[in-house]
Amino acid sequence: MSKRFTVTAGDIQGEVNQLFEGDEPTPGASAQTPGADAKGDSNPKESSPFINSADAEKSQQYDGKNMALFEEEMDTIPMVSSLLSSLVNYSNVTQGSTEHEEAENNEGLRKKPVKAPRMGTLMGVYLPCLQNILGVILFLRMTWMVGIGGVIEAFVIVLMCCSTTMLTAISMSAIATNGVVPAGGSYYMISRSLGPEFGGAVGICFYLGTTYAGAMYILGCIEILLIYIVPQAAIFKMEGLEGPDAEAAMLNNMRVYGTLVLSFMAILVFVGVKYVNKLALIFLACVICSILAVYAGVIKTAFEPPVFPVCVLGNRTLVWKGFDVCAKVMESENTTVTTKLWSLFCDSEFLNATCDSYFTNNNVTEIQGIPGVTSGILWENLFGNYMEKGSFIEKTGLSSVMDAESVPTNTNRYVLADISSFFTMLVGIYFPSVTGIMAGSNRSGDLRDAQKSIPIGTILAITTTSIIYMSSVMLFGSCIEGAVLRDKFGEAVKGNLVIGTLAWPSPWVIVFGSFFSTCGAGLQSLTGAPRLLQAIARDGIVPFLRVFGHGKANGEPTWALLLTACICESGILIASLDSVAPILSMFFLMCYMFVNLACAVQTLLRTPNWRPRFKFYHWTLSFLGMSLCLSLMFICSWYYAIVAMVIASCIYKYIEFCGAEKEWGDGIRGLSLSAARYALMRLEEGPPHTKNWRPQILVLVSMDSEMNVEQPRLLSLTNQLKAGKGLTIVGTALVGTYLDNFPQSQQAEQSLRKLMETEKVKGFSQVVISSNLRDATSHLLQAGGLGGLQHNTVLASWPRNWKQTEDHQSWRNFIELVRETTAASKALLVPKNISVFPSNGERFTEGHIDVWWIVHDGGMLMLLPFLLRQHKVWRKCKMRIFTVAQMDDNSIQMKKDLMTFLYHLRIDAAVEVVEMHDSDISAYTYEKTLVMEQRSEILKQINLTKNEREREIQSIADSSRGSIRRKNPAAVNTQLSVTEEEPAASSKDQKPEEERVPVSSSKQEQLIHDKSTTPATPATPQSPTPEALTPGTVVQMTWSETKCDGKKVKPMGATTEEAIKDLFNMKPEWENLNQSNVRRMHTALRLNEVIVKKSNEAKLVLLNMPGPPKNKAGDENYMEFLEVLTEGLNRVLLVRGGGREVITIYS
Repeated sequence: MSKRFTVTAGDIQGEVNQLFEGDEPTPGASAQTPGADAKGDSNPKESSPFINSADAEKSQQYDGKNMALFEEEMDTIPMVSSLLSSLVNYSNVTQGSTEHEEAENNEGLRKKPVKAPRMGTLMGVYLPCLQNILGVILFLRMTWMVGIGGVIEAFVIVLMCCSTTMLTAISMSAIATNGVVPAGGSYYMISRSLGPEFGGAVGICFYLGTTYAGAMYILGCIEILLIYIVPQAAIFKMEGLEGPDAEAAMLNNMRVYGTLVLSFMAILVFVGVKYVNKLALIFLACVICSILAVYAGVIKTAFEPPVFPVCVLGNRTLVWKGFDVCAKVMESENTTVTTKLWSLFCDSEFLNATCDSYFTNNNVTEIQGIPGVTSGILWENLFGNYMEKGSFIEKTGLSSVMDAESVPTNTNRYVLADISSFFTMLVGIYFPSVTGIMAGSNRSGDLRDAQKSIPIGTILAITTTSIIYMSSVMLFGSCIEGAVLRDKFGEAVKGNLVIGTLAWPSPWVIVFGSFFSTCGAGLQSLTGAPRLLQAIARDGIVPFLRVFGHGKANGEPTWALLLTACICESGILIASLDSVAPILSMFFLMCYMFVNLACAVQTLLRTPNWRPRFKFYHWTLSFLGMSLCLSLMFICSWYYAIVAMVIASCIYKYIEFCGAEKEWGDGIRGLSLSAARYALMRLEEGPPHTKNWRPQILVLVSMDSEMNVEQPRLLSLTNQLKAGKGLTIVGTALVGTYLDNFPQSQQAEQSLRKLMETEKVKGFSQVVISSNLRDATSHLLQAGGLGGLQHNTVLASWPRNWKQTEDHQSWRNFIELVRETTAASKALLVPKNISVFPSNGERFTEGHIDVWWIVHDGGMLMLLPFLLRQHKVWRKCKMRIFTVAQMDDNSIQMKKDLMTFLYHLRIDAAVEVVEMHDSDISAYTYEKTLVMEQRSEILKQINLTKNEREREIQSIADSSRGSIRRKNPAAVNTQLSVTEEEPAASSKDQKPEEERVPVSSSKQEQLIHDKSTTPATPATPQSPTPEALTPGTVVQMTWSETKCDGKKVKPMGATTEEAIKDLFNMKPEWENLNQSNVRRMHTALRLNEVIVKKSNEAKLVLLNMPGPPKNKAGDENYMEFLEVLTEGLNRVLLVRGGGREVITIYS
């Protein structure tokens, strides 16, 4: 085929070089393309596709793979082959030490090769779950629960609890098979599904549950030891004690021995977990042998029931202790003699002795404790027999004779109920016997195929144990006498373990089997709980737990073990298994509830990553399991449930407030996104009602060269206005292109977020880059917010040093911002002298907030002081409202109407009506206007180029031909604007028809052009920062044909001869002034005079902001009007409404 081509190799190489011009040439073409190595982006050839690798051999291999198109990106984007290799060789690391996606490098040290996990479903999941589920409650409390609650109610309890764990296991299987689950088990699944807040709260609850489970197992171990194996080992002797004394002695024995056993177990765990793991199989064998012995004993009772007699006096069950024959008297050598039982109730051995009245009036009966499965005893045990503490355990069906007046004596001879019993208490005591379903998922790091083994092993284990528990309820009720079932400690059957009486070949099989199984379960709890705490601590989501993330050199959690032992000791000090069981039930139920919640949330949200391999789940099953868990929590103990929820809530809020932020792609975040989308769609249905209106603020700030905010007090004012409510967007604008200035935008955004955190402003930050500040600010104004959640108010500071010629663009931008906010129907807030506004740490102990209500702006001027006074900075300030009355207004009636209006608004404020009468325009006003127009002309001429001057002359000529009456521009309040530099037409050359109006007829309200105001829009001007001139000392420039003079403004009312002479000399120039400007200046001066007089001592003055002229030729004059209006005031907030009502008198 190659012979058919006429092109040479050099031609082909030339074409290739043109196609991949930026790539390095191959060695063979280097001679033909000298200098080719200078092309491209100068990335060296050593950048191989293998990440962090500079292996030349790999680089050569790469050259032959035709991947040159992607060569320059291989430092950050790996080849598929290397990615797949790393994923296949993924090994489960201990959760918490690092994020599971990251690889540990141990500072370059070589790791020992890790053996691949080899545990299958049977050894890795099924048997560990079986060992954890079957435990102390089955051996010590199951028979008592059947006797107290009856077979029916006990079966309902077992069914309800097992159903809860089965539903939880289904949800857990779905979560566990939705991707690789590193070591960390249940905590990992919950935290990664529900987020760090829920994960931390539930993780700690699960840890506490596991720790208290250890205490429960140790208490069960001590109970078996002291009651059934070596009763004589008791330190506090119970011989001869009755009632509370005997109970206290027993509890003290439990505390002493429990502490000793806990210390021994903690030392064993500290020395080495490998010994605990080696003993695990032995303990599991003990559990299985014990259960098999029970089933064998049940089968044996059908043919040959074991002999366990029970002695009953009347219908009261007696403690079989201190006597050998269940009879009052017996025949011996044709003589009737008394028995040891007689001696227990009578004062002597003789037949004529004085005996207990109940003993005298009732007969002694011996019944069979284990009648057998074919005896029909089941019908007697079907229903419950709940008892009060201290009541007698009675045999149903037997009668007794009682003396109503006699007081029971010798109560220690009878079997008594040690606690009051009721249905909900039985649920709380039993539920710990079905916990332990997480044992398989906790070993996920050791499983060969966790996604296959966890569902199968866990569900099979729950099915097996559920069958065992349900059959046990039926068999115990069918084989054992009811009075014996209700005997918790087997006192009626000579101190034997009740379930042991049913076992074959000997009761000691159950006694020793249950003893070793409880020891093993306690060791497992003390092994697992510290590791769970260590995983939480190393995740860093709970700051105060970080110390418990440290351990020995081999990673063993030493400090976590110490804390676990201390918490476990608190459970042992309770000393009652029946009291500890409901506590850990709460924590486990809460954990299971959130597992179900996690599965339900993920299923309902249908997130793209939710693809479990386990398919037999549904959100309704998860929701049912969650409901069962919540119901069981309150059924067990409503006060324990509340305490557990309070603990979890406190941990949740603590993590949310000061915990480390984690992004785990959790379901709660997905739920938040769905809820936010739903809420945004609802907001699109229409604008908010006036009652729900609040300022949603876009704060426009400027950045200095170091990317620090120039006006940090704007954020302080925002915090004082918002108090953390509603929407806040803090935006800034940068000049340049996005590609070149992206690092600066990131730095600016970080600076904004830091300042927002410092000022406690809750909201969002936004940085916009454009070729000029005017456009960037306009983009912020237009694009801020999302859907219905948009800003309705713009907060921007007054442009500093706007009078300086080198900074003329800042005030142009500001005025453009005012116009844009008006067009967008946004409200505008412009604080003047923002640097003297109070910080969030300051407090005003007295003072006034003065509102100058000149035109109606929709109620913004009323609402803003109310919002400010909610903040602690302004709380002590009182509100005053001033309004202006004209000559034809009734000022007294205005005051009454305003007070009524404020009363209906529920706003407490003092009211004052200021009368402003018409007056002639003063000479000072003319002079001020003349100086203003001359200054505007100077600024314009200085900033015009030659071509611009020619265009300016033409525009002046055009405007002089057709003078059109100019209407009053709309009033708009704005802060910072960013516009392109435009030459402004001379206001001097444009004289509207308004000039014909007599000067004396002008009124002060002409300053405010439009009563219907429109909201402001955001803008972020970048103004230079030279020192601002002190108000009152600014030198005004007077323009003449030959020179430019610096001249201070004469104070109002100057009456010196020289001043009067100067004014008369200027008279001819006054005639050329724009009379509209004269009237506006007159209004600004008069208003300023009144405001300074009334509000000079006010802490803050709020004032309607006039709008800019519609004709841009008067922009320079507009800034002067605002400057004159606010001259002499310390803190001023210029307010411009958004064209809608924001406050209402209706509820």
